[in-house]
Amino acid sequence: MAKLDSYIERKAAALTERQQDWIANPEKAVATIRASSKVAGITGTRPTKMGEFIIVSDSAPGLAGHSLGPTSPEMLLGALGSCLVHTYLIHATLLNIPLDDVSIEISGSLDYKPVVGLPSENRPAFSGIQYNAKVESPADATTIEQLHASVEANCPVLNTLRFPTSIQRES
Repeated sequence: MAKLDSYIERKAAALTERQQDWIANPEKAVATIRASSKVAGITGTRPTKMGEFIIVSDSAPGLAGHSLGPTSPEMLLGALGSCLVHTYLIHATLLNIPLDDVSIEISGSLDYKPVVGLPSENRPAFSGIQYNAKVESPADATTIEQLHASVEANCPVLNTLRFPTSIQRES
């Protein structure tokens, strides 16, 4: 018995319910997701609302922050990590792969020079993002490779970063 069996059972029931609902009502499968952020007065912190949750984002003291929360780039990598773990759980369920644990470690390089107005040959964007997925399972190596491939093909945040969509500023 794998450590996450009880969770995977609940996940399987939820996935079956979602599949049935979305087959009957395909328009429900496309969701508009919203987030908002603002500056919190003289602290410079940024309460960021995502769904019904608020996470305070901040900068390090070197950029006049107070280190009261993750930086925006850290939140981006954190969102990717969380989405990857969830996608592993979903696809292990769909592929009937037992799991004991899943963890993700992510890193990337970011040239901050253009962010603070200094010249740089790099644009202010992550480069070299890489992640390590640690999947603990009694399944064989071939099955785990199938799981990795399924996650790579179906993780929405990973695919948004790999295949960017247009972003429009509204006035």
